[in-house]
Amino acid sequence: MGKITEVIEFSTAFQVDPMQLEHFGVLDPCLNVDTPLFIDPMLLKDSIHPEMSDGAVRSYDHHFTRVIKLLAKSKAEMDVGWRSALRLLQFPEIKGTCLGYGSSSIAGSGAGAEITNEMIRTAREIIEIGVDDPDLFVAMSLFEAGIGPDRVSDMTTNVIMADLLTFNERILDDLSVQTEEFEIVVGSGARFATFLPVNPYSVDRTPVILVPTDVLRDLPIAQDWSEISEAADHNQRLRDQANDEIAQIWQRRTLEQKDKLKSWLMRDGDNFKTFIEIMQGASAQAYDLAGDRLGLFVWKRIASEIAPHLATGVPGPTEPTVEAVAKVVEEIITQFKFLIEKRRYSEELYHEGRPRPEKAAQRLFFAVAYAYCKANGIDLIPEAESGYGPVDFKMSVGFGGRVLVEIKLSRNPKVVDGYTKQLKTYEEAEETARGYYVVIDVGNMGEKDQRLIDAHNELAKQGRQSSEIVFIDGTRKASASKL
Repeated sequence: MGKITEVIEFSTAFQVDPMQLEHFGVLDPCLNVDTPLFIDPMLLKDSIHPEMSDGAVRSYDHHFTRVIKLLAKSKAEMDVGWRSALRLLQFPEIKGTCLGYGSSSIAGSGAGAEITNEMIRTAREIIEIGVDDPDLFVAMSLFEAGIGPDRVSDMTTNVIMADLLTFNERILDDLSVQTEEFEIVVGSGARFATFLPVNPYSVDRTPVILVPTDVLRDLPIAQDWSEISEAADHNQRLRDQANDEIAQIWQRRTLEQKDKLKSWLMRDGDNFKTFIEIMQGASAQAYDLAGDRLGLFVWKRIASEIAPHLATGVPGPTEPTVEAVAKVVEEIITQFKFLIEKRRYSEELYHEGRPRPEKAAQRLFFAVAYAYCKANGIDLIPEAESGYGPVDFKMSVGFGGRVLVEIKLSRNPKVVDGYTKQLKTYEEAEETARGYYVVIDVGNMGEKDQRLIDAHNELAKQGRQSSEIVFIDGTRKASASKL
């Protein structure tokens, strides 16, 4: 996994006022780090942009209607109809959108051939029971293995590429951004000649493809069980059609229940049609960038505007040793703790009074760590692969000076296991001599803090290396006027 040495947004790289992008309803993407949002096809029809609400909707319906007709004529695997549908269901990642799960790059991978063939098998079964709605392919993502948010987004991006490029042509003309000629090739083999900005932070010559904010979600509707359940609850007729057992399955959301849901849906066409109607009736709302429930963007504001001022005057490591790097890491953790506890940055850990996900706290730590590491020539690798899974952060100078940091919230039920098992395993895999386990109290701490201290003391008593534990009070603070 690559190192992040810059956090650069489109507006910064191309000297565009970010408020102008906001006015146009365009995402201001990071050019070297994926933004974990996805194009949801269920949002296209309500977009304020005609390229989406008219053009993209037509493209989407036309594409999947063709696939359905081909599969309806298919009599056996790999016959003409099957192979033609297979060609239309190739959806490689279009990395120019800078969307997806990648944490330190904008590159990704499309779905494999076996996943696509399994998707076709299931789709053909659905068509055979009388379902011909193009949205059946999105509906499958709720129960079909291998069809996750990335897959839904890649699928949609490939299918609506012509309309997305038309949107970019209009927006880029208004922004007066320098562009170069590109040929965009999608999974079906269709080719589009276009002019787009060049991403200066991509290893390969890669375009930047801007995306409307009102078609983006953190989780596609077809995978959001809560949205599906709520839509069913608000429609008496559909609720009556779906029996109580299936309504409970939507609420429980376990893998076992997903299999049970699939069996019910595949039982007959009416069941599947009912489900698609429920899905289409779900409350379609794009991700609220201003409220930022998941903390996807607030860390970028801190990294670009606030954190650079924190790193001044901190001496960097004089030699590539663990001790030298650890000294800077300790300063980072101290400053992070100060900001959370004394400067009310604890507010950034919450959205509408409820704790944001643990990822939001990790991004907030990154915003501070990034400034220090950049100022001191330390490589900062978020979610570094250790061979045993990803660790939150690895900071290093050369091969010898490597320090690992884990950020956990007190509400995480595995916070103790994370210390006693996970970080120790990472340290062994990385041959790292120093690790820090940072626990932020946002509630539900219970006895976890004492159990962590006991675990640390027991390791020390045995003469074994143990990671240092740092507790941070992340509870919400009263404003100065209320103190």
